Amino acid sequence: MKEVLLLAGTRPEAVKIAPVALALADHPVLRPTIVHSGQHVGMVEQALNAFDLKADVVLEVPRITGSQAELLSRLVPAFDEVLRVRDPAVVVVQGDTTTALAGALAAFYRGIAVVHLEAGLRTGDLGGPFPEEGTRQMIARIAALHLAPTDDAASALVSEAPPVAEIVVTGNTVVDAVRLVAEADLPARDPVLVDLEAQLDATGGRLVLVTVHRRESWGAPLERVLHAVRALADRHPDIRVLLPVHPNPTVRTAVRRVLGDHGRIVVCEPLDYPDMVRALRRSSLIMTDSGGLQEEAPTFGVPVLVLRSTTERMPAVDAGCAWLVGTDVTRILAEAGWVLGSRLRLPPGRNPFGDGAAARRVRAALERLVGLPVAFSTALPMRIPS
Repeated sequence: MKEVLLLAGTRPEAVKIAPVALALADHPVLRPTIVHSGQHVGMVEQALNAFDLKADVVLEVPRITGSQAELLSRLVPAFDEVLRVRDPAVVVVQGDTTTALAGALAAFYRGIAVVHLEAGLRTGDLGGPFPEEGTRQMIARIAALHLAPTDDAASALVSEAPPVAEIVVTGNTVVDAVRLVAEADLPARDPVLVDLEAQLDATGGRLVLVTVHRRESWGAPLERVLHAVRALADRHPDIRVLLPVHPNPTVRTAVRRVLGDHGRIVVCEPLDYPDMVRALRRSSLIMTDSGGLQEEAPTFGVPVLVLRSTTERMPAVDAGCAWLVGTDVTRILAEAGWVLGSRLRLPPGRNPFGDGAAARRVRAALERLVGLPVAFSTALPMRIPS
């Protein structure tokens, strides 16, 4: 057996590695092992549970200052010890988090192949998103296998001329994940969402889903976004706004201060993944600075306003699924008003980020990386275990 470590420290990482873990679950040679870095305690467990998965290894990384430097300095030696004990064939890191960078560095130092899932996303601006743009560029320099979600991402990697390594376009595993959860069609579990759905059913109202958390938006940009959300609710009496608030104290304080007393704005704790997918599917509009929602929404035809000045997910913009609106109040209100006023809905199922088969392509790429014959590249259809 050859062990494949799948690292996750945040909910988006857990959601995106879950389909890979499921695709490898029955593999005769490659054994998936999920390692939770402890970066966001509770969030990773919540996401994995949606796929009937659990972390095999959970690290404890106590933090005092909460800085990125502190987290990185604690995670690298913690990952190094896991690698020393387990000696895996491959380490898979996802995206652009501190967990991904720390895991990639630890594996690189031990001469273990680094596989970068969701490789090649670029804005070209090291300041936005910060620090993610720098993180993914650093990982690209030491990865042995780049698993790009789109042709655009693969082209970005080719243009950077990274050290000799394979680049494979797989699609984004988040499309696999969101389809698996949507097919299960679980009822709402969070009492907040249950009550909100009842209100919408009773009034015929529409749902607007909002998420905000980007570090580069803290301060004045975040304040502008929140005031725009409040004004939007005032202008459209038929909408209910749902804002699952990010765990970061800076974000929480601003959100609750600006929006907490509005009768048609619901500020709640982060929803578990099935509830989030349920809210996403029901939404008439999504306003977000999250990368994941930009990738998930096209599957259900929900328009997205991206609350940033740049995005590394341009295929959504190019396909007419998303619009970059920045953090200017006037621009946000104008674009959101147009979407709501026209009752815009996009054709569902036309997702530029994938067709739901990304994890099977990842499995095949991992087989080639470790030198298995082509005969292994026949993955069975995935499902969430019952």
